[in-house]
Amino acid sequence: MKKKVFPFVLFSLIRTFAGMNELFQAYSTFFGKGDALYRIFSPYRICPLGAHVDHQHGVVTGFAFDSGIEFLFSAQETGKVEMASLSFEGLMTFNVQRPADERQQNWGDYLRGALWALQQDYQLKTGIRGIVKGSMPVGGLSSSAALLCGFIMALDKVNNLGLDHQQVIKYASKAEREYVGLNNGILDQACVVLCESDKLLYLDTETGKHELLPFGNGNEPLPFRIGVFFSGVTRKLTGTDYNLRVAECKTAAWIMQAYEDIPLKELQDTRLRDVPEETFLKYEQQMPQRFAKRARHFYTECDRVHDGVEAWKAGDIKRFGQYVFESCESSMNNYECGSPELIALYKILRQTDGVFGGRFSGAGFKGACIALVDPTKENAIRNRVMEEYLKEFPQYKGTFEAYFCDLANGVEFL
Repeated sequence: MKKKVFPFVLFSLIRTFAGMNELFQAYSTFFGKGDALYRIFSPYRICPLGAHVDHQHGVVTGFAFDSGIEFLFSAQETGKVEMASLSFEGLMTFNVQRPADERQQNWGDYLRGALWALQQDYQLKTGIRGIVKGSMPVGGLSSSAALLCGFIMALDKVNNLGLDHQQVIKYASKAEREYVGLNNGILDQACVVLCESDKLLYLDTETGKHELLPFGNGNEPLPFRIGVFFSGVTRKLTGTDYNLRVAECKTAAWIMQAYEDIPLKELQDTRLRDVPEETFLKYEQQMPQRFAKRARHFYTECDRVHDGVEAWKAGDIKRFGQYVFESCESSMNNYECGSPELIALYKILRQTDGVFGGRFSGAGFKGACIALVDPTKENAIRNRVMEEYLKEFPQYKGTFEAYFCDLANGVEFL
């Protein structure tokens, strides 16, 4: 059967809707009034410390914040899924009672991936129809994890699966790795699901154990807000060197195990977490430089996570922010990611009064930089960063954007 192509004019029309009823108006435009409607908010996330180590089973930290993806949906007993986005074109249609379709290289692949992951363990009967809307540009904030986790919870709701937080993380991660094809860890999904609005998530990605830590052991208010600075350059992780970096890290672990004459596992089952840091220090100088750099980032970043957690518990935002800056330096010099635009943004942030710490967000190839900022200096920070960045990259005058956000809870029904 030929797939429906939703007229572009309708997508242009619904993007003009504004205000609190935007999703409801869009739903009516697509589907009519409908039955009982459910709403989910799935937040974006940042990782202040622990960059690029989750796929090696390292330790990480994270925040969710109050921008993200909203879902408005109703159940369809026929099993049919009809989902439209206010951010991307195309009405995504498939049926949960049939095997998930193959990837189609559009935003619906994340929806199909969520269905595919759930179908490994469940026989779904009820579909959904709905609208999704993202509140920021795509790039560096794990919008894919927000979309996956929210959609899994929507399918869970209408099919009465009774998934817990860890299961939502598991299926969202499985969908992104095994269906979409991005070899990441569980950092993004864990932040989207587990975070709380006034705490730092501290997660061991090997064991899955986590803590939610109040700033200053709960004795002090949060002294910062999240600044998000979009370079104006969009990116798609499956089209960058992301998967190559994952392979390089695993190869570094394999090399050290070979030096130690340890029986080698399959490369896909090998992680730097399997190799003690002392072993790396023993062989660092004789390893090929590329792989030594990747390992150096892993071990020093995990150390920064531990040191940063102690600074956070002590209520020392300046020291915590300094570790965030150092994390970005290692991302550039050892992990070797960062576009010219992101590197310029990072350097500007580092020299801007009121910025406690900052780094690339996400994979760090394009997208955004994030910062922990003094709330009393937001306007000055916005103006300086924009002015200095556009001096260097005037071509992004219409696409560079800056936002300031508060911490938020993980994905939840509204």
